[in-house]
Amino acid sequence: MDGTVLIADDDRTIRTVLTQALTRAGCRVHATGSLAQLSKWVEEGRGDLVITDVMMPDGNGIDRIPAIREARPDLPVIVISAQNTIVTAIRATEAEAFEYLPKPFDLPDLMAKAHQALSRRPRKSDPLPDPLPVPREAADPAMPLIGHAPSMQALFRMVARVLNADLPVIIAGEAGVGKTTIARSFHELSDRRDRGMAVLTSSDASEEAIARAADKALAGTIVIENPAGFDPAAQARLIGLIETMESGPDRAEAPRIVATTAADPQADVSAGRLRSDLYYRLAGVTVSVPPLRARVDDILPLAAHLLARAAAQGLPERSLSDDAASLLRAHPFPGNVRELENMMRRLALTASGAAISATEMREALTQQTGTSRVPAPVTGNSAAPQAPEPAGVVALPQAGSRLSDSVEAHLQRYFDLHGDALPPPGLYDRILREVERPLLQVALDATGGNQLRCADLLGINRNTLRKKLTELNIEVTRRRKLM
Repeated sequence: MDGTVLIADDDRTIRTVLTQALTRAGCRVHATGSLAQLSKWVEEGRGDLVITDVMMPDGNGIDRIPAIREARPDLPVIVISAQNTIVTAIRATEAEAFEYLPKPFDLPDLMAKAHQALSRRPRKSDPLPDPLPVPREAADPAMPLIGHAPSMQALFRMVARVLNADLPVIIAGEAGVGKTTIARSFHELSDRRDRGMAVLTSSDASEEAIARAADKALAGTIVIENPAGFDPAAQARLIGLIETMESGPDRAEAPRIVATTAADPQADVSAGRLRSDLYYRLAGVTVSVPPLRARVDDILPLAAHLLARAAAQGLPERSLSDDAASLLRAHPFPGNVRELENMMRRLALTASGAAISATEMREALTQQTGTSRVPAPVTGNSAAPQAPEPAGVVALPQAGSRLSDSVEAHLQRYFDLHGDALPPPGLYDRILREVERPLLQVALDATGGNQLRCADLLGINRNTLRKKLTELNIEVTRRRKLM
């Protein structure tokens, strides 16, 4: 790797580690904790690549990109940030950063991106890029889209890439993960934000309601919540609406369609709940939102954000004690982010002190789950707590029990939830998909993201593994982290 890299980060450790890694790779490095110094180097003509943090003592790294591009249009900028929200990812994309990486990032990944940036520097004869649109400030949506987990960062990057594309979008996920919030983000953070947005639900999907939505959202966005819940006649009307927008005289002003669905919309198609011709009209791009239990490390940052937001709305300021935080982190959250949000608002209102105690958290979890079995907090070197057993969630097997016993318990509980009725058809394939994804993810984690070792562990061909990862949209990252 050849070239001069300018690093701006107020964390001395990160500056030191990046300087050493890039120097070993053959680069010349200038590092600073000041955006003013970075701007001075850029104006002097130094550097072939910029790596900058977002939140700096003297400004915002993303806000500096327009000035960098004006002074040096051919200078690529890699943004790194601990502000792991969807807005940060979108703003970095809008500013035409070469790449955005959340902290803590994979050092090999950053080095690979730096190599790409240095290798793709435009020649002097290359045309200059189009003028950069004026950056805009954007607030986080109502339900915070925060997440450092690789699955959430992949979601943020996908949203940023397709935010302004003229493609319909399906947002798939369990109840409570924030699908409607993401759907609204596709409108509120896009270049359609100054036009109308309409929401269609199964409770109001008459011909008149659909016509009103189309008029209100002209050149804007129509959000369709759970189209599988619409009756057949309403689904037919939706198909008619889409066909009219695609081929009618007003197609240049057609609104964008964003639909929210269950975690597996194709299962709804197989079961006959969702018309296949409607599904394929909606599925231009599918964005899958992970459940909260699949991103445990995001629980406490989300909780802190929700408590701060509750305080901004007039409730008392609260924080979590260490023991309360341990209890919260151990909870499986079958209701996902919505459940966490409700719990934090309730605790903000009812807690007796500034710090929510373990007793108060245990009482809140007991009310939430309807059971007195709540895990003990993790302290010192104690073993990991046992998760509580809320309605609809089966505890992990005890030591010595067989995996098949736990699977049988989960399946029996699933059947019991349907009472005297049977579950929807297609159960065999649905269960296999439910098992396959976590198996691959856990095996990848155990092998540090090494696909060859993972394939050997699973006893399958590496090409087969790659195909399954692509089909299931599982992002693979190496696990060597830089804090």
